[in-house]
Amino acid sequence: MAERPFGPVGIIDIGSNSVRLVAYGGSERVPSMLFNEKVMAGLGRGLAETGRLSEPAMALALEALARFRLLAREMKLKKLHAVATAAVRDATNGPEFLERAAAAGITPELIPGEEEARLSALGVISAIPHARGVVADLGGGSLELTPVADGAPSPGVSLPLGVLRVGEQASAKALAATVRKGVTPELLGAARDGNLYLVGGSFRAFAQLDLLLADHPLPIVHQHSMDPARVRDLRNLVRATSTDDLRNRVGLQSGRLQTLPAAAAILDALCRVLGARRVVTSAFGLREGILYDNLSAERRSEDPLLAAALEVGERLGRFGDHGALLDRWIAPLFPDDTPLARRLRRAACLLADVAWNAHPDFRAEWAVDMGLHGNWVGIDAEGRAILGRTLCSAFGGDGAYDDEVGALVEARVLEHAGYWGRAIRLAQRLSGGTASLLKRTTVEQDGERLLLRMKKRDSGLYSDTVRKRHKQLSAALKLRAELALD
Repeated sequence: MAERPFGPVGIIDIGSNSVRLVAYGGSERVPSMLFNEKVMAGLGRGLAETGRLSEPAMALALEALARFRLLAREMKLKKLHAVATAAVRDATNGPEFLERAAAAGITPELIPGEEEARLSALGVISAIPHARGVVADLGGGSLELTPVADGAPSPGVSLPLGVLRVGEQASAKALAATVRKGVTPELLGAARDGNLYLVGGSFRAFAQLDLLLADHPLPIVHQHSMDPARVRDLRNLVRATSTDDLRNRVGLQSGRLQTLPAAAAILDALCRVLGARRVVTSAFGLREGILYDNLSAERRSEDPLLAAALEVGERLGRFGDHGALLDRWIAPLFPDDTPLARRLRRAACLLADVAWNAHPDFRAEWAVDMGLHGNWVGIDAEGRAILGRTLCSAFGGDGAYDDEVGALVEARVLEHAGYWGRAIRLAQRLSGGTASLLKRTTVEQDGERLLLRMKKRDSGLYSDTVRKRHKQLSAALKLRAELALD
């Protein structure tokens, strides 16, 4: 069974550019956002020149904190973490701001740069457990760089290269010189042996720009991957195009448009210095890292995709969770599935009952939307396409799948996912969506036969509808349907 919802819990993140409240609920391993509000206070704006937080920025931030305190109380949050980062850390009047925040009812923890780097890296690891390379967390006042490998971060560095510090006319060449001075041999080795993982709103806006320009059929930023050469091309485009033109040309509505030129220059500099193989964007960062840091080792070891699918499947299913049993039931038909394929097949089985309460004519569409656009981590666009194809077939939509989304995957892989869906459809029809009846039957391939086995006393389960599903699956697998009564 899925764990009980751990929330709601909240995090207030007082950054150099924005002040944000996020409330989380759902699965402890992969928390879902229940509420997300930010105020672009710009605490770090002008800090490099004056060394101080401006009074207007502090007033705006404190006003946001007062509102967030009231919201947190009404939401009945079980816990509320508040953290402050580079701008407050570096400003001479940072202690004054913290005192005024405490007077308003919020007492932030001032996080050192190295700790900010560690927590951001943990956020990436929580969403991409296999991450290997360097995490780059770009804020308004600083850039944190942290090596990651084997599910853990190594000591990182914090550089004064935030988007508010460097400005719109930043030179990638000059920034690269600053990065070279600040990086360690460990960082260089980690980057050249892996990927560069991007964290932060300005970096996410850069990835979103790439997706929109490519007219990507699944414009989801998390785990979007770019070649470093593409970064240079996009940076040149950003430098030559006004923010209004970017908004009008590609429909980029991000509030980070003003900081996009600085983010593009910093990323270009990182690619020049670090030499990572790929650039990968993460939707998780500091806030999720704080939550992950508080988990037990057992919880951390859970697969984030499967943990989220389990929570959603149990919450939306009819008769409780039996996704793992469903996966074991169909597994004998697919002995050659790779570990990656088995993982996606398990996720689809965990979600195999999510659309039962939709209108019958639209259950396949509902399920596909869940597979493609669900709030998943630990999965890329290709994985989403496979998950969507499986659920489409599981809910009877074999002839209605988006061609553009399908093109993200090899045709044979997509076809195989359709077989998973047909097998799930047979299992759900046979058992009525219940675990007990599934336990009393098996399915297997025996030579050229697809054998469905059950006890004689349960032969009444084999109705015309079940027979039809059995034959459909057998035909797809080029086998002969046969019932075996023991």
